[in-house]
Amino acid sequence: MQPAPTIRARDRDAILQALSAGVVPRTGLRHVQVGRAAEIAALVRDIDRVADEGASIRFVIGEYGAGKTFFLNLVRLVALERKLVTVHADLAPDRRLHASAGQARALYAEALRNLATRTKPDGGALGSVVERFVTDAVKEAQQAGLPVERVIDRRLAPLQDEVGGYDYAVVLKAYWRGSEDGNEALKGAALRWLRGEFSTRTEARQALGVRTIVDDDNVYDALKLLAAFVQLAGYGGLFVVFDELVNLYKLQSAQARNQNFEQVLRILNDVLQGNVRGLGLALGGTPEFLLDTRRGLYSYQALQSRLAENAFAKGGLVDLSGPVIRLQNLTPEDMLILLSNIRAVFAGGDPARHLVPDEALGAFMDHCNDRIGEAYFRTPRNTIRAFVQLLAVIEQNPGTGWKELLGHVEVRGDDQADDAGADADVPSSPAPDDELVSFRL
Repeated sequence: MQPAPTIRARDRDAILQALSAGVVPRTGLRHVQVGRAAEIAALVRDIDRVADEGASIRFVIGEYGAGKTFFLNLVRLVALERKLVTVHADLAPDRRLHASAGQARALYAEALRNLATRTKPDGGALGSVVERFVTDAVKEAQQAGLPVERVIDRRLAPLQDEVGGYDYAVVLKAYWRGSEDGNEALKGAALRWLRGEFSTRTEARQALGVRTIVDDDNVYDALKLLAAFVQLAGYGGLFVVFDELVNLYKLQSAQARNQNFEQVLRILNDVLQGNVRGLGLALGGTPEFLLDTRRGLYSYQALQSRLAENAFAKGGLVDLSGPVIRLQNLTPEDMLILLSNIRAVFAGGDPARHLVPDEALGAFMDHCNDRIGEAYFRTPRNTIRAFVQLLAVIEQNPGTGWKELLGHVEVRGDDQADDAGADADVPSSPAPDDELVSFRL
């Protein structure tokens, strides 16, 4: 096995804390990823296309336990490295693509709060993006001897024909005036408008003098505007990650599901027909969300025809050129590499500091197999937690032998969460924070 690279203490602690809690680490994913080179390469090509003023959309589909959240987080980090701006959010009962009671705007606002750049990968970067745009406009105005507001108007001229595009200029000029006058309230109002946090047009008009707001009817239009704006601010484009789309599948109202699927179809058509630039989307969901002909995307005929898989990709053959990427579960070999990677994280990347020998990895896998069978590598969230806890005890209690501890390790399978409010014919789904179930990436 190849030794892991040196791991910074900050990344080491973040990874181990997340794994111990059963969630996906926010940083240092490269230290624990295994496999899925082809899938990652396909998404990297998408990201490069977005940076080249193209567009992409992918439906990342996997069973509970296939590691969708890990995959999506890793792709998002790649997008940041390629100088794209990213936004991400999980769908939930109160956050969806289409709604009439504020749920779509809530999804947009959550995504914008998580807006990230390479220098601010943890989110909250909207103010930095706006500041970069305004600063460049001020510099250009000074060099050309022009009013700053005229430069802002000229720079944002490409947005004028889009829904809400005129008000972008109004809001950014208000932000600039707030900066000049030290008016933090005005700057804050501008950022609130950009984040979609105004609930009424009246409130927005009083604060900024604008005629429109981000609401349930124009969330996708707002994302397209944001993609155009970040390019004008000097970034490569916008990459959007929406996870937990299974919540659309679980909507009890057929009308609400179909309205959300119509929105998905609109986005898909826009991307496939080349009607949008500088925008990439990665949408995570379960096979039921995609394939169920009663409640899933396949219940909507236009989506079924566009998302149907290549009939020739059978018997181990794959086609990663279509909109759908199917994630497979871990294999025992992947699990062995993953445990080795976790051991390397504990050691900070120094093989001389490994807490257990290679023999212990195989013995631990055998122990898990005896307790819960193949679930230990197919949906191994609890297996990973148990291994991290085992190493933690050995690290904090020098001289403790792994063999004597191994017999006391309790490993349980991942139980499906009960969904008391769901229809009887809708399978229960895991809680969003249970997505750390595999790292086959």
